[in-house]
Order: sequence, then C-alpha cells, then structure tokens
Amino acid sequence: MKIRVLGCSGAIARDCRTTSFLIDQDILIDAGTGVGDLTLDEMARIEHVFLTHSHLDHVAALPLMIDSIAARRTSPITVHALPGTIEALQQHIFNNTIWPDFSRIPSEQAPFMRYEAIAVGRSEVVGHRVIEPLPAVHTVPAVGYAITEGQGCWVFSGDTERNPAFWKRVNQLRVAMLVIETAFSNREKELARLSLHLSPSALADELDCIDKDKIYPIYITHTKPAETQTIMEEVQRFDLTQALGPNVTHDIRWLRAGQEFEL
Repeated sequence: MKIRVLGCSGAIARDCRTTSFLIDQDILIDAGTGVGDLTLDEMARIEHVFLTHSHLDHVAALPLMIDSIAARRTSPITVHALPGTIEALQQHIFNNTIWPDFSRIPSEQAPFMRYEAIAVGRSEVVGHRVIEPLPAVHTVPAVGYAITEGQGCWVFSGDTERNPAFWKRVNQLRVAMLVIETAFSNREKELARLSLHLSPSALADELDCIDKDKIYPIYITHTKPAETQTIMEEVQRFDLTQALGPNVTHDIRWLRAGQEFEL
C-alpha cells in the first residue's frame, strides 16, 4: 500500500495545502486543497473518497475535482462519509447554489458521484485494503481511519481533541504509522480545546494512551502555517522529557506535502 501526502496543513499559504492523502492510485482520504496538485490522469483514477468530516479544509477540492474529470469517467466516484457529513455536503455544497448536485447530474440513474454512509467500527473493503472508520471528537460528526493491507496499518486521527475511544481501538491494531493532528500551539491551547483540536500539551497527554510496548512513527499534521514552527518546538520539547522507558521516547516526525510512504 502506497500513501502519498497531497496536503497536511491546517490552512493555506504558499506551499501549504490542506488535508488530503492518496492511497495507491484509487482512494482519497479527505479532499483538501492538496488534491489540486494531481494531474487530470491521476484524478481520473480515483474511485473512492473517504471523508473524515465536512469542514472546508477537508472537502474544498471535492466539487472542483469531480468537475474536472467528470467527462473522462463512465462510473460515479463514491464518496464515503458519516451520515451527518453527507447531509452537510448535500445542504451546503452540492445544493445547486454553491455547486451543482453531482449526485443527480447528468441523471439520477447515472450520476457523477454517489454517497455511501459509513459508521465507526464498520470496516469497508476496497480491493485488498480494509478501511475502518475510527472515533473522533470534533465540532461536527467526524472520524479518523485505519487502513490495512497486509500486516501493518496506517492510522489517521482526523480532526479531534482528547479521544479515549480512539486509543482503545488503536492499541488493538498493528500500527505501522500514525498521523495525528496538532493544530494549535500551547499559546492557543484554550482555542484548541474549544474548537476540539489538539495542542502540544494535549498531544502529550494523548500519546500517554499508547501501550508502552508499542513504538511506531508518529507524524504530526494539520498545523496552522503561522504556528508550525512554534508547534514543532513545543512538541520536540515535551518529547525529549517524556520517556517511555530507559532512553526511549516517542518516534515523532513532521509530515510534509509530497512525502510518500509504502507499508
């Protein structure tokens, strides 16, 4: 399984693209502005889009992408999301005011896109990959994802605050790589709490939930561009002092657009 980071920023600026991951050639996890770096041929190969939630930084490119490749396709793109996320898309984006309703165009029998509702804990199989929605704690209905093909799995927290149910399930998985958000610095940790995002201090508490015998790469995502350097310094500071055992700390790294991983 190949993972390509199209975008991993919490907002836009030069070289900052919002959340989207390409899994192999046919699956998108979220559809933020990073999707715009794909070629038309690459976009046309996408068959499934799994959304974590309805916020604009995670769905902004979806209507534009479908518009770009609709003429090249003979079957609809399937958008997998929580029922609340689907409802938000129908009411606020694909509503024939903000954007055409591609679930009914060119016809209800042969649309450009179709919705498929997901549920936390109910896995879906796409080819050889098993995709499991994980619990998230956010201001709108939201999930994270665990994707497995073979032995280890790629885990993405989605947008979330403190989340015991997430860690309970993650500790049951054979994790090869964890991508977790840290949107705000400690200076804005109260704003992070109110908006149900993590700050470095909250992240430190969350990482304490990982079983002590499990060590795997942890990639930080969704940092606000103006705060990224501060967040990096604060995370590095707590990681140097938060030992898991003799000379052992978390393996924390920084996610960047354009990175590619193979699991």
